[in-house]
Amino acid sequence: MSRTTDTVTTKDKAGEKKAAKPRLTTSAMIASIASEGQRTKAAPFGHAMVALAEERGDVVGMTADLSKYTDLHIFAQAFPDRFYQMGMAEQLLLSAAGGLAKEGFMPFATTYGAFAARRGYDFVSQVIAEENLNVKIACALPGLTTGYGPSHQATDDLAIFRAMPRLTIVDPCDAIDVEQAVPAIAAHQGPVYMRLLRGKVPVVLDEYDYKFELGKAKLLRGGADVLIIATGFMTMRALETAKALEADRVDVAVLHVPTVKPLDEATIVKEASRSGRLVIAAENHTVIGGLGEAVAAMLMRVGVFPVYRQIALPDEFLAAGALPTLHDRYGISVEAMSRRIKAWLDR
Repeated sequence: MSRTTDTVTTKDKAGEKKAAKPRLTTSAMIASIASEGQRTKAAPFGHAMVALAEERGDVVGMTADLSKYTDLHIFAQAFPDRFYQMGMAEQLLLSAAGGLAKEGFMPFATTYGAFAARRGYDFVSQVIAEENLNVKIACALPGLTTGYGPSHQATDDLAIFRAMPRLTIVDPCDAIDVEQAVPAIAAHQGPVYMRLLRGKVPVVLDEYDYKFELGKAKLLRGGADVLIIATGFMTMRALETAKALEADRVDVAVLHVPTVKPLDEATIVKEASRSGRLVIAAENHTVIGGLGEAVAAMLMRVGVFPVYRQIALPDEFLAAGALPTLHDRYGISVEAMSRRIKAWLDR
């Protein structure tokens, strides 16, 4: 992860100076989720919006005073006459998006996930989803992608929105996923909630012959010992964990689920039905009400009962702090995932 550090010098028990150790500073609260040296693309959502608007004259971009922090400023620069700055008023943003959709436009409304899910829920429900309007809601800071604390951490947005009828939910893994998801959700008639990765977004999926398809899960790699069913950037973490566990001769398969609702039940059942594998759902969301519980309930309904575990955020308000520290603390770093998987396999 990119971050700003101070140098800290410590001493061992004999009083000798030890090697300098970097200490994370507050800038790491908003650090990229990319690892050091990892390939990234800048503002994939903003550039995908520009490409989409060049093809479709009905596309408009809207935000609640967060164009820079949702990468919509790229679109605003290219199409200033099709950009609407609604101020710090999420209910107004969503209501206006519904009104524009009724007039034949396709609004992409951006804010933070915590604000759309908590402040805007009733407006998404009554104004957009109930009327089945063609509004796309793209929200940054999903789950634990900020260290700003509970006010900004959308750790419960999937649980909140999964129960809403007619709402499609998308959780992209990387820059490739974001770029391909934008035209795909535009081609879908109806409301969509998309978790948004912004800034310098990792590039991962181009190594796996991947193409985003709305409503479809994709098996990225096979494995005989463990199956990780993942969504969002946790698919990236699952792939990294799979590589790390190769040294311990643990063979890990990774199934990417970019569409959380509706689930690709056929593909998930097919992969989870293979005998002898530990099945794990991994998500950047609370353990309550997200992908993990959706998959567990679906498997139970169809009569598939693997040994099943979840890697997710705890059911609590999370701490503020540096993202790398928080990811370790709450079990979604590669190191934490690897430890838990080996412990589960050793039981």
